[in-house]
Amino acid sequence: RLVERVTLKFFEALREKLLEEGIQIELDSTYRSVERQAEIWDEFEKKYGREYCEKYVAVPGYSEHHTGLAVDILLIKDGRVIDDNDEMIAEREIFAKIHSKLADYGFILRYMEGKEDITGYSYEPWHFRYVGHEAAKEITKKNIVLEEYWGAK
Repeated sequence: RLVERVTLKFFEALREKLLEEGIQIELDSTYRSVERQAEIWDEFEKKYGREYCEKYVAVPGYSEHHTGLAVDILLIKDGRVIDDNDEMIAEREIFAKIHSKLADYGFILRYMEGKEDITGYSYEPWHFRYVGHEAAKEITKKNIVLEEYWGAK
């Protein structure tokens, strides 16, 4: 998996902290080329339809995964891998604990619930973006998304 070096370092620290608390996460998706993003779009469009893609899948060339700063995680719960979007959305209690730790490691929850009109994407509890500790703490404290943070500067 390709991830920007500092992003990976802090992801690994976050993963270790969560493991101490009984929550196991792993990287599911990291850097993607534009070509790979196009393949994903096509796969999801065939499986779920265009409307689903417009909610959950970035247009090739516009994915944060092209930066190496975005990570999608999966959960391992009771020895079972949970990587299905609907199943992960249902794990609200676990994700609340994970999200409460993100800023300490320089990450933000990129696509928050209730901010879809600003980000253009539906809630994705598994998609984190490394922005550095200072920005992550400010974004989290203000309960805003990256677009609002950039606009506030």
